[in-house]
Amino acid sequence: MSEKISNNYEKIIDLALRRSIFFPSAEIYGTAFSGFYDYGPTGEAIKRKIIGAWRKKLVQREGFLEIDGAQILPEKVFEASGHLKNFNDPLTQCNKCHSLYRADNLLSDHLNINFPEAMPSEHFDELIKKNKIKCPKCKGELEKVKRFNMMLELQVGATGKQKGYLRPETCQNIFLDYDRLSKTMRLNLPFGVVQAGKSFRNEIAPRNMLLREREINQMEIEVFFNPKKINEVKKFSEIEHKKLNIQKLKEEKLKEVSAKELVEKNIVSGKLIAYYLARVQELYEFYGVPKEKMKFRQLGEEEKAFYAKEAWDFEILTSLGWIELIACNYRSDYDLKGHAKESSKNLKAREDSEEFIPHVFELSAGIDRTLYVLLELALREETKKGEARLYLDLKPSIAPYIAGILPLVNKDGLDEKAAKLFEELRSYNLDLFYDDSGSIGRRYARIDEIGVPFAITIDYDSMKYDTVTVRERNSTQQKRIAVKELPELLWKLEIEKIEFKDL
Repeated sequence: MSEKISNNYEKIIDLALRRSIFFPSAEIYGTAFSGFYDYGPTGEAIKRKIIGAWRKKLVQREGFLEIDGAQILPEKVFEASGHLKNFNDPLTQCNKCHSLYRADNLLSDHLNINFPEAMPSEHFDELIKKNKIKCPKCKGELEKVKRFNMMLELQVGATGKQKGYLRPETCQNIFLDYDRLSKTMRLNLPFGVVQAGKSFRNEIAPRNMLLREREINQMEIEVFFNPKKINEVKKFSEIEHKKLNIQKLKEEKLKEVSAKELVEKNIVSGKLIAYYLARVQELYEFYGVPKEKMKFRQLGEEEKAFYAKEAWDFEILTSLGWIELIACNYRSDYDLKGHAKESSKNLKAREDSEEFIPHVFELSAGIDRTLYVLLELALREETKKGEARLYLDLKPSIAPYIAGILPLVNKDGLDEKAAKLFEELRSYNLDLFYDDSGSIGRRYARIDEIGVPFAITIDYDSMKYDTVTVRERNSTQQKRIAVKELPELLWKLEIEKIEFKDL
């Protein structure tokens, strides 16, 4: 990792810890597990905005159904899903100090090349031997690579005879609920079911904070459809000319390809796949990610998940390289077929006098990774009048608070008027931050570095004319606004109906 890359990553982690955006769970104990993180108030607010935008821009627009499923599921579920057999990572251990490593990470770090975790164990052994890779800690010899199942097992009930697992992906609840939802909600194919929640993976070597954890926040979409009608997409014309950055299998260069071309050139299996890839890109453009920093990378047989017929990783370019944020998997009928067999339940649909098991296209997004990426891409540093300044250039719709309410001083009634204004504006369901500690300059700096786009300062003119100063984060420009105009103004700024420069 270069100094520049390390610095960018370290600055985000430093900011996250200083301002309690996110931090290690149970950190007051030296025995706390690695790979688990808590979100503080600011981080939770940003996370909530990320999920909220996903709901508005994708879930609600497409008419998907949202569920909230149990995090603990019985063993039979994961026998049917294939996770007990196939959900494995390549593990090697040092003979000398007994440290554990993921073989793919060891090779990637040593050779600066990404290796698929599904590569056969003997191939890992050959490469480790060929490149003379030793234990990074003590330079001891490494054992042969074994497969380690990442499921987190637990016992349910007092007898200890009922075995369960923490779900490794949020989608299994959706597959288990398919039969009930399709009947009680009277749904016709295609339809989507979604869930935002936690999943759990017993990672061998958690690292890079939110980028590889054991407790993961996910936004999951599963679209059920008739495979014979994969090209019957009513709203395809809305996105057919949308350009996407595509990295095809075994190709280094990205190509800009329209959704229509993806289908016509048989790059994807059909219009339904191309349609939802385009919608994913639109969502992340809304989050503020530049198009040139996005790509959809096609996965080969060794990289694809065991259930995937076709797979694309949606990745974002950061200082750490390309980071996968969304697994876009065509799961075919793998899941429903497995659960139908194990449960002896008929999960077939019927259309045009024909029975079939619906196919599934999945968009599985990492919330934690999305949050980290948005923070890093928003990080800005500059020097004005000899003073260094750091701030997060988050869009108003994603920022933790739309504005900070700041009394110029805590006397002469300014603090009382500021507190009253804070409560009044909050009654309009606006997310606001109140700060009356320290100099006004320090308070500006504090809200700037957590991405708050506007500061509302109550000063002596506020007492005379019932106006306030509204300061914009990026430019630091200020404008005088009447108090009565603030609710509508802040609402329009937050949903990006207007921009500050147009006031």
